[in-house]
Amino acid sequence: MTAADDSRATGSWRGLPRRLRATVASTWRRSLQVRTVFITIGLSTLAILVIGLYISFSVASNLFQDQRSRVLEVSNNATTAAQLILDSSDAADRGSLQLLMKATLDTVTSIAGTNDVAIFRAPDQPASNNAPPDRLSPDLAGVISPALRAQVQEHSENQYWQSVALGSSSGGSDPGIVVGSGLQVPAGAGRYELYIGYNLAEAQRTLAFMQVTGTVGAIALIALLSAITLVVVRGVIEPIRTTASTSRRLAAGDLGVRIPERGEDELASLAASFNGMADSLQARIRELAELSVMQQRFVSDVSHELRTPLTTIRLAGDVLYGQREDFAGPTARTVELLHTQTERFERLLGDLLEISRYDAGSVKLATEPTNLVHLAGDVIEEMHGLARERGSELRLEAPGGHLDAEVDPRRVRRIVTNLLGNAIEHGEGRPIVIAVDSNASAIALSVRDYGLGMTTEAAERVFDRFWRADPSRVRTIGGTGLGLAISLEDAVAHGGHLDVWSHPGKGSVFRLTLPRSVGAGLEPADAAVVSPLPLEPGDPEAAGPPPTASVGAILPDDDREVHDA
Repeated sequence: MTAADDSRATGSWRGLPRRLRATVASTWRRSLQVRTVFITIGLSTLAILVIGLYISFSVASNLFQDQRSRVLEVSNNATTAAQLILDSSDAADRGSLQLLMKATLDTVTSIAGTNDVAIFRAPDQPASNNAPPDRLSPDLAGVISPALRAQVQEHSENQYWQSVALGSSSGGSDPGIVVGSGLQVPAGAGRYELYIGYNLAEAQRTLAFMQVTGTVGAIALIALLSAITLVVVRGVIEPIRTTASTSRRLAAGDLGVRIPERGEDELASLAASFNGMADSLQARIRELAELSVMQQRFVSDVSHELRTPLTTIRLAGDVLYGQREDFAGPTARTVELLHTQTERFERLLGDLLEISRYDAGSVKLATEPTNLVHLAGDVIEEMHGLARERGSELRLEAPGGHLDAEVDPRRVRRIVTNLLGNAIEHGEGRPIVIAVDSNASAIALSVRDYGLGMTTEAAERVFDRFWRADPSRVRTIGGTGLGLAISLEDAVAHGGHLDVWSHPGKGSVFRLTLPRSVGAGLEPADAAVVSPLPLEPGDPEAAGPPPTASVGAILPDDDREVHDA
């Protein structure tokens, strides 16, 4: 394995926890079932833990208190019996006192039930040759604290106890209690301290057994509760998941999908309500679709039916228009108006037919490799006469865009013609710049004028059918009100997009962005990213148009030059 492979392997291992965290976080956000189960199990575990700890501490405290009470009672009985033996004895010499002390300790161990006994002569007693020696069981060595001895020495008539750790047979330590009290030995021996040790290992084992049993029971309870929660939540979440999946399919256009209805509970009522809503929605969409089809058919039929009388009118009008010089002035003017409006009417019928085809979804593109620069140059050449009449210069800027793109040239030509015609009409006689550029994925064409411009509200509606920013403004180039709407449909049919930027008094920019190949559509949100041309011009705050030193427009890869007259 190479160093690069080692580095990649190390990086993948380091990235694993991050990916795992991302996966867990994504599952937590997306799955209601996972959140519900984990929250229920977590809260249940917390509750069981709190209750278990409370019970464990309560049992341990009660068990210790019971053991302590028993130990104090037994120790008191043993101490009382020992004092009775000492008080009833008439021993006077050292030997007799030692035998008496041995018998007393035997009685104490018998009554107390433990061999862990210690007896010490109080340090404040006067010296005596008859006093029996101190005795200490090995298990109590180093266990009796000075504090306990001080209390017993100060108040020998009372009992005092202390929790200690006693040695065990396994070499460890067991919990225990040492009880101290005072004894009065006769024959001048004086006062002694008696300590009795009790091993609580048995109580500790009982408590440990209870704790283990409680822990196992808590784990079993959590597992059982988890299974119950999973079953219950699955029974509730599954219908919700089915409803969500059905709603997504319904939103995607599958109007025939429905939720299965089972039972008579709230979920069944939800399914019935959802299905009723889907039925109503499907019926309404079917009605709207039928109405749309009828409307499209009506527009298409009317357009076709008007073709015949329009052709007759056009022929008659052409005859009259050809002889207009023989008519009187008002009559000649009327013939010219008839000719102009007949042409506009014919264009309007053509646009209506085209719109009806888009509404019916019956448009098919006839794509072929097309050079957008040459196409734009042809359109500029066709419209130079109109631009000259309006006083506008047409300039073509093509820093790139020389490669061919798979487009329908007739429809793209119509888009460019509409955009350029609008720019001429609203350009106020100022220069108009047509730019073409391309990159690896898209090709773009923009038309920039320095005319009236539009407000933001007007720019948002500029592609609406028959919409006009200023209804009082007369169309001077015979537009039908459908040009930009059809241009937008043409752009969308290619998988591209048509954008607009405009500012009152600063003019407008219309940008057409198309994919270079058929089928490589561009989403509207992607057009600004992949478009080779910017939508907003670099001089939005400029007071006027760019310099007009260049009068003509040079077409790259061609020897033609287009000039204004």
